[in-house]
Amino acid sequence: PGDGMIKSYEEILRILDRMNHPSQGLVYRGSDRYLGHADTPVRSEATDDLIARAARPRDGPLYVVAIGAITNVASALLIEPKIAGHIVVVWLGGHPQYWPHTREFNLQQDVPAGQVIFDSGVPVVQIPCKNVAEHLRTTLDEMTTYVRGRGAIGDYLYQTYEEYFEDHYARSKVIWDISTIAYLNNPQWVPTEVRPSPVLLDSTTWGPEDASRHPFRVAVDLNRDRIFGDLFRKLEDHAQ
Repeated sequence: PGDGMIKSYEEILRILDRMNHPSQGLVYRGSDRYLGHADTPVRSEATDDLIARAARPRDGPLYVVAIGAITNVASALLIEPKIAGHIVVVWLGGHPQYWPHTREFNLQQDVPAGQVIFDSGVPVVQIPCKNVAEHLRTTLDEMTTYVRGRGAIGDYLYQTYEEYFEDHYARSKVIWDISTIAYLNNPQWVPTEVRPSPVLLDSTTWGPEDASRHPFRVAVDLNRDRIFGDLFRKLEDHAQ
């Protein structure tokens, strides 16, 4: 986990550098380990920054976007539970509640942190992977036409995609993480439903729905074309 955090931290710096955007005061190191237990937080620069941001006055809630293991957010909630009244967590994690399990890369790495998120009462918008975020597929041809040549960031994203597969014939790849920002950009692109917060079991499966639990919001579909069209146009505008 520590190595993964460092790699993610360094990748964010590379992305910002290619966008000519300063990273000072914007990027913080997260936890160096997963949440070992649902009542034991892992403090980090990221948790301290999140708690401080949540406490600042603002109109409306602070939206917290999570696209991986959710230890940082869960730890912040355990350290300072009152931030639950000031934030909304938008998390790409897990499968839909009708799926027989939720052993998906982001969630299965850190089940206790997921349990904190779904049990704490913090407002949550879950973007499931199976049958929702997995629709966000693009191809090398699209990347060549709409991403390559769009500034340093466009060329970097294209290179990263091109090197992912040795053979791109009849291949597409999911770009999962843009699902969360797409919801914030336009909720109509990511339709959601409000349901009782799910029960996440230690077995990485969902428990029976409990109507007495607090509500949460879950994405049930997304508009792949509108989301990628928005991304491609923004890359074009950035390059100009």
